Amino acid sequence: MQRLAPLAQRLATDFTTDPRFDNPRAVQIRLPGFNQESLVGRGVTIRDLYADAAASPDRVRTVVDDVYVADLARAVGGALGGEVGVAPRLFLKKLVGDVLDRVDQFDDFDPRQHYELTVASSALTDVERNLAATVSGGSASADDIDLEL
Repeated sequence: MQRLAPLAQRLATDFTTDPRFDNPRAVQIRLPGFNQESLVGRGVTIRDLYADAAASPDRVRTVVDDVYVADLARAVGGALGGEVGVAPRLFLKKLVGDVLDRVDQFDDFDPRQHYELTVASSALTDVERNLAATVSGGSASADDIDLEL
């Protein structure tokens, strides 16, 4: 958007003020970073919204209970080196597409038995891919890279 100066000017929002006084009606809003608790909270909210429109709302809420949502959030964050701040996009994608849809569609689907969290490299952004590589044995910092001199 920055390449389109007129559009960028119309959407520009001043984030230099105290976040307590952010205007919720502004064209852009400040999004605070996620932590484990807020990620789980968003997951529970999404689960409840999903269940309201599901074919089997009670089943969705029972099978994908708060404990499961927290476990999934921890698993996604763990796959990304514990960096919960970059996990929301992937977490919500897994929660809705891989878990909630299947629980609602298939009466015998239990995510605790039939779903193993995998994080495909092709589904990750560059930042997420770098964090995942660190977890799976990649280098955590420039000091961890051996150079032949």
